[in-house]
Amino acid sequence: MDLSNLKPAAGSTKKKKRLGRGVGSGLGGHSSTKGNKGQKSRAGSKIPDWFEGGQMPLQRRVPKYGFKNRFRKEFRPVNVSKLNELATTGKIDPTEQVTPAILLGVGLVRKTDRVKILGGGEIESALSVSAHAFSASAKTKIEAAGGSITEL
Repeated sequence: MDLSNLKPAAGSTKKKKRLGRGVGSGLGGHSSTKGNKGQKSRAGSKIPDWFEGGQMPLQRRVPKYGFKNRFRKEFRPVNVSKLNELATTGKIDPTEQVTPAILLGVGLVRKTDRVKILGGGEIESALSVSAHAFSASAKTKIEAAGGSITEL
């Protein structure tokens, strides 16, 4: 066996029908399987999927509301209860500064995320936490537990 006699396994390929190659092919003739007349029967016909034949398109019919701020800064929320859970299970060292890089290593946030610490739940561990933003309740809970906060 060599490259000159390779061929696909029996039954694995189908013979393609060549359209529009003359009347003798069985698929030729004046329409070549494209039907009669109309825009789609012409050569070079490329109509986008969203084209609705001149009818007012859907994206223009549907009313638009509201405002999308292009400059909005999105944050990944992390509750203080989650930080407490990580500290008690030993996934993070309570004596170290808790940073977004450490939360990335644990799998709580992604590499490009800005982190906001929220005050959901309770915290007993005295953690020093640094993040991009803190809610007011998170600040009071962390400081009440003997920890400290640093905004990045």
